[in-house]
Amino acid sequence: MESKVTRAKILDKITQALKSPVAIPFPEQNADKPVFVPTANELAIDFAEKFTGLLGKFIYCVDESELVNKLAQLIHAQKWEKIYSLESGWLEDMKEFSFDPVNTDDLASCDASITLCEHLIARTGTIVLSSQQLSGRTTSIYAPIHICIAYTHQLVFDISDSLAQFKKESEMLPSMISYATGPSRTADIEKTLVVGVHGPKEVYCFLVDKHLD
Repeated sequence: MESKVTRAKILDKITQALKSPVAIPFPEQNADKPVFVPTANELAIDFAEKFTGLLGKFIYCVDESELVNKLAQLIHAQKWEKIYSLESGWLEDMKEFSFDPVNTDDLASCDASITLCEHLIARTGTIVLSSQQLSGRTTSIYAPIHICIAYTHQLVFDISDSLAQFKKESEMLPSMISYATGPSRTADIEKTLVVGVHGPKEVYCFLVDKHLD
C-alpha cells in the first residue's frame, strides 16, 4: 500500500513539473557548434599520437608495396603461424605483391587476425568497424592480436564526422558500429590495469598513404 502511495506522489510531481517547465538556464548557448576543434596537425599525426598513447602499435606505409613488406616482416618476427582474415577482396589485391598469409579458418585458435576498417578517428585514436564489413562482428574481438589495415582517406577528426560519413554513404546506418580504442584493458580488479581481458591484447594499425581520386 505504501509503495502505491509513493508512486502516486512521484507521478503527481512529474505531472506538475511538466505543467510548469523550468526556463532554459543558458538560452544563448549554441549546441550546433562543435565541442572539439581540429588542431593544426595533420589527421594522421593526431591519430598516431593518440593511438600509440593508448598502447596501440602504429605503422605508416607510403604505399601497398611497403605495407606488404612491413606486414610480412611483422608476422615473421613474431613467429605467427595462424593468420585469420575474411577480407577476401583485399587479400586478392595483395597477391600482386606476393602476399597471402592467411592459413587458418579457425578464429578461436589463430595467432592474429587481419581486418579492414570503416574510419580512423584522429581525436581519440579510435578504429571504427561495422557489421557491414566482410570481417563481421567477431574477427577484431576474438583474435588475441588484431591487425587493422587503413588508408589515409578513411581518417576523420571526430565521431560526428564518422557518423556523417556513414549517413552520406547510405540512408541506413549499419546494424552494429564498433569503436575500438587501443587493445582491450580493464582496471576493475584492485585498480590494476590488465590488458587483453575482453578482447585483443595487442592492436596494430597499418596506415597506407592512399587518397581517393
